[in-house]
Amino acid sequence: MVKEILASKTIKIPENVEVQIEGKKVSVKGPLGVIKRDFSHAILTIKKNNDELCVEVPWPDKKGAASVGTISSLIKNMIIGVVKGFTYKLKIVFAHFPMSVKVGDKEVIIENFGGERMPRRAKIQGDVKVTIVGDDVILQGIDVMDVSQTAANIQQASHIKKKDPRVFLDGVYIFERKE
Repeated sequence: MVKEILASKTIKIPENVEVQIEGKKVSVKGPLGVIKRDFSHAILTIKKNNDELCVEVPWPDKKGAASVGTISSLIKNMIIGVVKGFTYKLKIVFAHFPMSVKVGDKEVIIENFGGERMPRRAKIQGDVKVTIVGDDVILQGIDVMDVSQTAANIQQASHIKKKDPRVFLDGVYIFERKE
């Protein structure tokens, strides 16, 4: 088996996006805001050439080659986030007990879930904007990690334990993801 000499991926930088690299710290600035991320844990190099970004590992092992793909896709998501943003939509579903969902200070509050007296709470990560329209919960933000983690927190907070999920369908479920 032949050893690979260099594992690399290039990322095209759009015109309205500014990328700054300081060692392994990447800062992406665009029309919607700024995202900063630190990749110091990874054994790789990140270089900028005019309108392209290059992520590479010389003489990679299996882990190094995988990290090139992972970090390049994280940087691509940062670029998409500052240009378009990310939107997740969740649906509020209930059969017997009418559940209400409210937005508090840095948390989403789910009241009367399955007839429970205590409200369930889900943490809002980062700068995610949460709005409730009818029976939809809309999450918007520029960092895909914060938006997706907030959606997961809300869905997990409305998880039913010790009951058949095919019968008891109550909860808040992700049904749409958009860039």
